[in-house]
Amino acid sequence: MLDNEERKLILGLDIGGTKIATALATAQGEIRARGYSPTLAQDGPEAVTNSILAAIDETMCSGKIESSQLLGIGLAVAGAIDSDSGRVIFSPNIPGWYEVSLGELIEQRFGVPTYLGNDANLAALGEWCFGVKKSVANLIYITVSTGIGGGIIANGKLYTGVCGTAGEIGHMSIDVNGPRCNCGNIGCWETLASGTALAGEAVRQISQGTRTSIIDFADGDLSKIDARLVFLAAQQGDELAKELISRLGYYLGVGLVNLVNIFNPELILIGGGVAKMGDLLLQPAINIVRERAFSKSANAVEIKPALLGDDSGVLGAVAFVLEHCE
Repeated sequence: MLDNEERKLILGLDIGGTKIATALATAQGEIRARGYSPTLAQDGPEAVTNSILAAIDETMCSGKIESSQLLGIGLAVAGAIDSDSGRVIFSPNIPGWYEVSLGELIEQRFGVPTYLGNDANLAALGEWCFGVKKSVANLIYITVSTGIGGGIIANGKLYTGVCGTAGEIGHMSIDVNGPRCNCGNIGCWETLASGTALAGEAVRQISQGTRTSIIDFADGDLSKIDARLVFLAAQQGDELAKELISRLGYYLGVGLVNLVNIFNPELILIGGGVAKMGDLLLQPAINIVRERAFSKSANAVEIKPALLGDDSGVLGAVAFVLEHCE
């Protein structure tokens, strides 16, 4: 099908709790136009939908194209997604979004085939298609930010499981006596290895009297402490900040050991805001994998930062359209 349509462009959207990222791209992943706009999640479901429609209009206007020139529209959304019906079952980042027929709504509005998928799954697809350019058959993509999400490429295909919810790796239990997760379970990976976990441990130790410059970066306000400020303090040599990031890397590595032993991937790519800490975070994690994973699997896997950076999601949405058009 692509032979007759390859000159057409694809519009990809990455829809999060705070912003909507859009990209107008070619079938080769070359971005011709892009945009960013607020999600307006706090204003309710209808406001979010209107923001999405406006973002599509604005990006097409920026790219100087009509909807008839689009091969398709791809949507990457956080939460439980029914890709077959194009429905958002629920999204934890957008209050009130339950059983939203988003794909159908957009398809009817613009007259363009529209495809909807989980954001982390599609980010994995984007990294595989446009990052490594399908040069490996088995890849796991992990996003480490407020929480932890992931996507799995197995034998050259996006693995979504029997009902489309595979890849929720942030919710594997790695400590049966650990903190309670927002999902209701105990000791989930993201309660120990996410940006939220990093900031929470920093606040706990500062509250107990540990001396650190982290609080100075937050202007003395504990509520302002986040992963970025901990990283800034670590870059300035703060001992607690460096210790906390090393601890985060340890727990990141524990989860990676499970993934390496279970899936035996060739490549693990780590994206998300926390991953921008680079070797300060990743090296302790890689060391744990080398120490604890089965040696043959550990030696076979490469672990490194995601290749597409912040474009993993939007280009994953583009790749999802292409998958349906092949």
